[in-house]
Amino acid sequence: MSESRRTDFFSFRSNSTSWAIFILAFAAVFLAHWPLLRLPYYWDEAGYYIPAAFDFFRTGSLIPSSTLSNAHPPLPSVYLAACWKLFVFSPLVTRTAMCLIAAIALTAVWRISLIASKRPSLALTTMSLTAIYPVFFAQSSLAHSDLFATAATLWGLAFFIDSRRMWPAVLCFSLAALSKETAIVTPLALAAWEAWLAMGTRASHHARRAALLLIPALPLALWYLYYWHRTGYIFGNPEYLRYNATATLTPLRILIALWHRTNQLTLHMNLFVPVLLALACLLLDPLPEADDIPPISREHRTIFFVVILTNLAFYSVIGGALLTRYMLPLYPLVILLCVHTFRTRLKPWPWFVALTGIAFLTGLFVNPPYRFTPEDNLSYSDAVRLQQAAIAQIIARYPNETVLTAWPASDELTKPELGYVTRPISVTSIDDFSHGQIQRAAQSQQPYTVGLMFSTKYLPQKLTLNLGRLNEKMDARFFGLHYDLDPATIARLLDGHVIWHEQRHGQWAAVLHFDRPAEARLQVDARLQGPARLQNQ
Repeated sequence: MSESRRTDFFSFRSNSTSWAIFILAFAAVFLAHWPLLRLPYYWDEAGYYIPAAFDFFRTGSLIPSSTLSNAHPPLPSVYLAACWKLFVFSPLVTRTAMCLIAAIALTAVWRISLIASKRPSLALTTMSLTAIYPVFFAQSSLAHSDLFATAATLWGLAFFIDSRRMWPAVLCFSLAALSKETAIVTPLALAAWEAWLAMGTRASHHARRAALLLIPALPLALWYLYYWHRTGYIFGNPEYLRYNATATLTPLRILIALWHRTNQLTLHMNLFVPVLLALACLLLDPLPEADDIPPISREHRTIFFVVILTNLAFYSVIGGALLTRYMLPLYPLVILLCVHTFRTRLKPWPWFVALTGIAFLTGLFVNPPYRFTPEDNLSYSDAVRLQQAAIAQIIARYPNETVLTAWPASDELTKPELGYVTRPISVTSIDDFSHGQIQRAAQSQQPYTVGLMFSTKYLPQKLTLNLGRLNEKMDARFFGLHYDLDPATIARLLDGHVIWHEQRHGQWAAVLHFDRPAEARLQVDARLQGPARLQNQ
């Protein structure tokens, strides 16, 4: 088959090929995640997204009542509740439903890559590398709103760069904003770019496109109006707004966050391998035989960089936690630019692709030599299994005791729908297991006789890449860095002893028993949970 016929077969307008790519992507994602699909819910899943969706599933309320309400748009809750109605409420159904969203996102990656590169081989390569990039792979079965927003944003971008499909782009960007409010930054950035172009030639054409790209803000505004009508708040409760917006506007914090975000987008989870290889390739002259491979057009490259740089700046200002999943829509664009550079500058370009693939697969299983969030690779499964094992110890030994712990284990013990317990266990909650919080627990009059302790931060004993005490001081000041005490120290400070302790790849969990009188069991004091619950989401 000639190259032109292959290109036509994989063309943007070939619906049959799009469906084939989607089915292939879903099958691959589902099978690759099969060992993870029955895991109970992790961190922000347990703390917000599953309770919010479960509230809608049970009551039909778009505003959650069993968890902290923070004005997140409701589309993820509606989708998950619909899946549970069709099948059954279970982690398997939830995670399979998320694999479906991941496949939709990967199909969009394929289309964007094909439109930009004009070559099916490059499009499939970009899609495959995106699928195994550790951050994307880990998020592909986690019930976070970021994956919904990523899928819709990437499809909006795919339609946008095909200039004849503006209304589908507007629809997709609207769905992205109704999945996660911060996704509105991409259509607004593209609207600003089109407005800039309207100052030159074809002014009316670009002005119309700019106006259309403002439409996704309308359904988001309507959601906020509804939320304000029901709760009296516009952007969520004041503490949530303070942590994620107003408290982030310090110039020094913005600069440090920009540094972290840039590293996330160029170095994190072995992304430095394709980025550095692509930079090296740029030192080479284009291959003579690459003349028949059109470069990514200046227009498309400009659009990609507008999206990347705007999101980079935006998430350096907004968001209390430096969660890498906020950058999820940007990774396919970075990978596409790298792969295209390989193809046009290096004859044995498949070797660079293979090296990138090896680096990404390694990053899935091998933790980097610096602090990171476990949900950025398969470390999150270690955290879930550790807490499963610890809770199993409590159920077997102390099913009727009150447990001292921190969020999200406080929710895991009290909410059977999260998959850890079959009936609620009474808890007393602290924010984390740092020295100050353990002192607080020692002085507390709350009754507890058992402790469930775990690593709330990934902090292995040896960090090869450690930027020093000043960096740690800044991270503690702006991004919630703290050090959990080890189980033995906690036991000594609280007059208890460790009855179970397990470690996995830099994370740990432990069950402690304390020599305290077993008074009346109390439910968790919600006032002690608030700040810890706001760190991510």
